[in-house]
Amino acid sequence: MTYAGQKRWLVISILTILAALVGRDVARAQINETGDLSIELVDPKVLRVCADPRNLPFSNEKGEGFENKIAELFAEKLQKKLDYMYFPQASGFVRMTLAAHRCDVIMGFPQGDDLVQGTNPYYRTAYALVAKEGSGLEDVATLEDQRLKGKHIGIVAGTPPATNMAVNGLMANARPYALMIDTRLDSSAEAMIKDLTSGQIDAAILWGPMAGFYAKNANPPLHVTPLVKETTGPRLAYRIGMGVRPADQNWKRLLNRVIQENQPAINKILLDFGVPLLDENDRPIGMEAATKSP
Repeated sequence: MTYAGQKRWLVISILTILAALVGRDVARAQINETGDLSIELVDPKVLRVCADPRNLPFSNEKGEGFENKIAELFAEKLQKKLDYMYFPQASGFVRMTLAAHRCDVIMGFPQGDDLVQGTNPYYRTAYALVAKEGSGLEDVATLEDQRLKGKHIGIVAGTPPATNMAVNGLMANARPYALMIDTRLDSSAEAMIKDLTSGQIDAAILWGPMAGFYAKNANPPLHVTPLVKETTGPRLAYRIGMGVRPADQNWKRLLNRVIQENQPAINKILLDFGVPLLDENDRPIGMEAATKSP
């Protein structure tokens, strides 16, 4: 066969493969319109959750985190068996779990992150300042507060409140903690709370769920104030939903329905773990309001 003939057959072969792929995607889209989840999920009979094996209060291999408890609730409501794909929630987490089709949902993902397709949010919280009772810092609700000047403040490097601290001249005495760690071996939140209780730092700034969980379990308990009054730097409150693959439209709709129907039960789980819940006006949501059926 001549070179021209070889080239023509190569082109035809490529076009044939592309046509097959397009046809498969069209067929998939048509099937998905019927609501059939068998195309979207690894196993339609199993709720397969992507999770970190050691990242309390979110999840661990023993099923002790609040995302484990919410997953158990969802498995019950969906009448599915619950299973996990565990992987440290560091660089490559989405690629090695959800994107690799080893699991079908990440139980907690910030709204607006384009690594995944997000469901409707099921809670809203903020970074928070953790301090000892009687420290004079219990009601500090913004990093602009003059009472923080000269204080030794723990901060996870590279997180949004680090920018606010820099804007307000608080980095000179700050103690940074690592952002990217292997949670199987280390915990920046645990280390920060330990330094706070021992007096090595005056206050700690942590993501709300971590702040609430570790403050609640400290001895004596620590005070948590969400940082919701920032006027400089990024806002520190975020909506959290669940993450699914971009193509999994019916799965997302089903999860949205389960969230809506079970919001009071979800709120109770979150509050039991000390998560500082906020409404859209940055007001704290207490147990009575959070668990009230709409």
